[in-house]
This record gives sequence, C-alpha cells and structure tokens, in this order.
Amino acid sequence: MNRDELVRIANAMVAKGKGILAADESSGTIKKRFDAIGVESTEDNRRDYREMLFRSNEAMKNNISGVILFDETIRQKAKDDTPLAKIIADAGSLPGIKVDKGVKPLFGCPNETITEGLDGLGERLVEYRKLGARFAKWRAVIDIAAGTPPIPSHTAIHTNAHALARYAAICQENDIVPIVEPEVLMDGAHDIDTCAHVTEWVLKTQFQELFYQRVMLEGIVLKPNMVISGKKNAKRASPEEVAEKTVTCLKNCVPGAVAGIAFLSGGQADEEATEHLDLINKLGPLPWPVTFSYGRALQHLPQKMWSGKAENAAAAQRAFAHRARMNGLASQGQWKQDLERVEKAA
Repeated sequence: MNRDELVRIANAMVAKGKGILAADESSGTIKKRFDAIGVESTEDNRRDYREMLFRSNEAMKNNISGVILFDETIRQKAKDDTPLAKIIADAGSLPGIKVDKGVKPLFGCPNETITEGLDGLGERLVEYRKLGARFAKWRAVIDIAAGTPPIPSHTAIHTNAHALARYAAICQENDIVPIVEPEVLMDGAHDIDTCAHVTEWVLKTQFQELFYQRVMLEGIVLKPNMVISGKKNAKRASPEEVAEKTVTCLKNCVPGAVAGIAFLSGGQADEEATEHLDLINKLGPLPWPVTFSYGRALQHLPQKMWSGKAENAAAAQRAFAHRARMNGLASQGQWKQDLERVEKAA
C-alpha cells in the first residue's frame, strides 16, 4: 500500500471548489433516464452522452475533481478512439470506478438488502487500475420504514458496514482510494429526527468497522446522505435545519482524519442539493473538506437538453458547467440563489 499516493489522490478528490461527478448509473438506471427523454439506451448512445459530459472543458477543469464510471464506460472509447478515461484524465480530473455488484435481499431481514461484490474484488481492482481508475465506489443502502419489526435492523446496518470496510481495505491494498458510501435513503415517510438517529447509528457503526479492518482514514472519502426528511413526510424540514442537523451528526461521528466528505444528493432536486451543501459549509470551519458527489443533481438538466441530439451538445455542456459551478461555490459556502437567476438569464 502506497500511503502517500492514497492521501494525495484522496485530497485531490475533495480539492477546493471541486466535487465528484457520479456517472456510474447501472444499465437499468440509465435506461429509465433515457426513456424519460425519448432516447434509446444503446451502447453508442450511452457513450455519446457521457463523452459529451467529459468533454465539457469548463466544468471538468474548474469544478469536477473525479468521475465515477460504470464498468462499461471505463472500457469505452470516444468516436475518435480516445479512451473515455483518458479524456477525463486529460481534463485534469480523476477516473474512478463503481465496483459493487448491487444490492440483494438480506436473508432473515425482510425488506432489507446487502450490497454484494467482494468476491474477486482484488483482481478486478488490478484491472481497473490498468484502465485508469484511481478511486472506487461501493454503495450500501439502508432504508427506514415502520412495521413489525421496523427497519433498519442492527443486522442490516452491521452487515453492510462490514462489507464496506472490507471493500475499503481491499481498495487501499491495491492503491485505489475508496469512496465509502453508506446511504440512508430518503424515500420513506420518516421525519428529520429519525433520519438523524439512523444516520448517526450507521456512521458510528461504519467507522468502528473501518477501524477493525485497519483502513487508513486519511486515504478515504466518505459519501454520506444529508440528514433530511423522508420524501413522503408531509412536514419538510427547512434547509437551515437540514444543514444544522447534518453538521451535528457528522461532527459526532466522523473522525477528523478522514480526507473529506462528498455528499450524495439522494433524490434531491438540483438547486435543493446545492442550497443544502452551501448552508452546511456556511456553518464552518469544519474538520474536513465538504463537497459533492452528485449524479442526477448534476445531470438532470444537461441530459434533458441533450436528448440524444449532437446539435444540442453545446447547450447541454453549458447547463452542466453551470450546475457544476454552482456546486463548486456551494462547497465553499459561496453560493447565492441570485447566481442561478443571473446565469439563466445570460
């Protein structure tokens, strides 16, 4: 394990004013998004869309530190035969790779899941590093729901935390920086206090498991959810409350040695995710750099504007650059809603 290299890469992933583009949608997810804009989800169309994003020079150079890729994408080449991973690297960004194999039902825990993919992970990481990957991502999914018994269970939290920690240790052994992503879903009807309780439980369990697996915290990036009301809860917490409770939770759970925190958007609307990130940073100084690792919250409008047409690429790239810039400002606590209106008018 090259400790200095892991620290260097992890610090670059959370560099000032920059964040991570999550472009690792599974085949099923990207099909749903393409269906919504009337584009067939073929290998060529997926390549063309992602190439369009990665060639957005303004966004990639100024506000995107790394890009999480799907297995298909890290192997693809652009129309001019340049590997997509090289396009990312040439823009000054870091290629990364999603390495988990998705979620499966967790035996004995109804309505809960375990993320799989540990078998053969070391060998896959060797190949991915040769293909250009310098960091990886593994997502655990923790749901909140009433019932008999209610979820999450101790079993689901502990089992997923253990798998995430094993993944992180294997990554570091192979000189790959792990993004550790224990996501508490915002899909339920729970209030913000329930989310805070479960998120604290998840994070404290996660860092205990990382300790047991001897993971070097200076060489990881944490990708948590924000503390936020469930989507089905009629009483939505204010952005200020989201920021305050998120910061409190993180300070209670995340050691200062962690290289940085890059939030997932978790289904938030584009500007909502930006505002929350900005308010969190305005509560600083914080013990770690706090930035974004957004997928849909960065891509929603660019994808819609592109709609599979080459002639729309420039407009889609401008939309991507705008969203990336807004989040780059939010990662420094410098975003203002007026900037959204000014740039849209321009």
